[in-house]
Amino acid sequence: MKLTIHGAARQVTGSMHLLEIGQYKILIDCGLDYEKDRSIQSNEDFPFDPAAIDVVVLTHAHIDHSGNIPTLVRLGFAGQILCTPPTADLTELLLLDSVNIFMSKAAKSHKHGKGKFGTNVQPLYLQKHVMDAMDRFVTIGFNKPFRITGDVELTFVPVGHLLGAAAAVFKINDGGVEKTMAFTGDIGRKNYPVLDDPQALPPVDFLVTESTYGGRVHTADKSVEETLVDVIDKCCVKEQGRLIIPAFSIGRTQSLVYSLNKIFSSGLLPPVKVFVDSPMAARATTIFRKYHNLVNKEAQDFYQSQGDEFEFDNLTYVENLHDSRQVSNYYEPCIIISSAGMLEGGRIQDHLFYNIQNFYCTILFIGYCAKGTLGHRLLRGDSIVHIKDRDLAVYATIKQTDVLSAHGDHDDLMNNVRTQDKARLKNIFLVHGEDSSMQALADGLSAEGYTVTIPEKGLSYTL
Repeated sequence: MKLTIHGAARQVTGSMHLLEIGQYKILIDCGLDYEKDRSIQSNEDFPFDPAAIDVVVLTHAHIDHSGNIPTLVRLGFAGQILCTPPTADLTELLLLDSVNIFMSKAAKSHKHGKGKFGTNVQPLYLQKHVMDAMDRFVTIGFNKPFRITGDVELTFVPVGHLLGAAAAVFKINDGGVEKTMAFTGDIGRKNYPVLDDPQALPPVDFLVTESTYGGRVHTADKSVEETLVDVIDKCCVKEQGRLIIPAFSIGRTQSLVYSLNKIFSSGLLPPVKVFVDSPMAARATTIFRKYHNLVNKEAQDFYQSQGDEFEFDNLTYVENLHDSRQVSNYYEPCIIISSAGMLEGGRIQDHLFYNIQNFYCTILFIGYCAKGTLGHRLLRGDSIVHIKDRDLAVYATIKQTDVLSAHGDHDDLMNNVRTQDKARLKNIFLVHGEDSSMQALADGLSAEGYTVTIPEKGLSYTL
C-alpha cells in the first residue's frame, strides 16, 4: 500500500492524495491549487495519468478540495466520485461558480492583453465539463460502510466544518493484511452554529490530517452571539452606521444568518436591516434546508419553535445585480453580508468601493484571508487600497473575529488525534496548512509520543 501527497503539502490549497492498493488507485480529494505563485492553468499538470485513477473520494465541497475534479474528468478520468449527498449538491454549485470566475478572468485577460503569467488566461474548464463530472457522482450516507472493491471498504464519518463534510475512513485488505487509514478532510469545531460537532474517528493505523490552525487557538472568551451583539450595537445602533461582513456563500453565511436570527428574535438588539447579497448564498441555503435532518439539534429545535432559521423579519436575500446596487442607496443602519470572504471578487468589491471611505462603516472579517489578498491588506492596516481600478483611502473601521471560523484550532486537532489508540497508530501525515502551522502541530503531537510526518509534495510513502 502506497500513499503520495500530491497537493496541500506544506500549503493550504490543492488537496489531492493518491492511495494505491496494488494496482488500484484511489484519489482522495482533487482541489484547486491557487497559491499565489501558480497560474490557474498549472492545475492541468497532474503528476499522474487521470485515466489511471480508478475512483475519487471527496471529503467535502470546498473548492480547494473539489475544484479540479472537472479537469480530471476532462483529461480522461472515467470512474466514480464518492461523497455524501450534501457534498454532491454543494459541489455542483461551487464548480459552476468556478466556471463563471474562469470566464470573467478570461474576458478581462483578453480585454487588457496578457495575464499575470504572460499569456492570455483560458478557462480551466467549462459548464459542460462540470456536468460531465457531476454525472460520475455516487452519494453515500454517513457511517454506512461502502465496499469499493473486494479489498477496500469506505466509511464517511461526519467532521463538522461544512454541511456534508466527512472524514474518509478506509478498511483495506493489503495482501492478506488488514490495514485502516483515515483522511480527515477539514475538521470543524465544537458548538458551531448550524453544524454538528465532529464525530470521533474509529481507531486507525494511519492518519492524514489537516493542520490549518496548528499552533493557534480560537478566542474562547465570547460566544458567536456575544461577539456579534457587541459589533452591531456599536456600529449600527449607537453610531447608526453600516456593518459589512465579507463571508463565504456556502457554510459561513448560513451560520451567520442563523446567529443573527437568534439575536434579533430574542430581542438582544433592536431590529436592523440585513442584506445577504449573494445569489450563491441563497441557493446554498436552499440546500441546507433540503438536508435539514443533518443540521445540529439546536438548529432543528429552533426550527420547531421559531420557524425557518434562515429567514426572519428585516432579512433580504439580494438576487439580481440591480438590487445589489440599490443596497448602496439604503441610508439607514444596516448589515450587508456578501461574498467573497477574502474580497478578491464578487459583489463585496462594489460594497467596499462605496464604503471604504465611510467613517461610519465597519468591515468585520470572520474568516481567514490569504497573503496577497485585499482582505489581508486591510487587516494588516494598509491606509490606501486598490479597488476597481482606483486607489482609495481607508476610513472605515476594520475588525476581525475568529468566532465563526469553521476550522478546528490547535487544541481541536490535538484532541482529534488523542481519540486514537496510540499503540496502534503508526504514523500521522500532516497536510493542508502553512509550514509554521504544520510544525507547531507536529511538535505538539511528537511531544505526546506520536510519530508524525510532514510530507513533501510528490513523495511516496509505503505503508
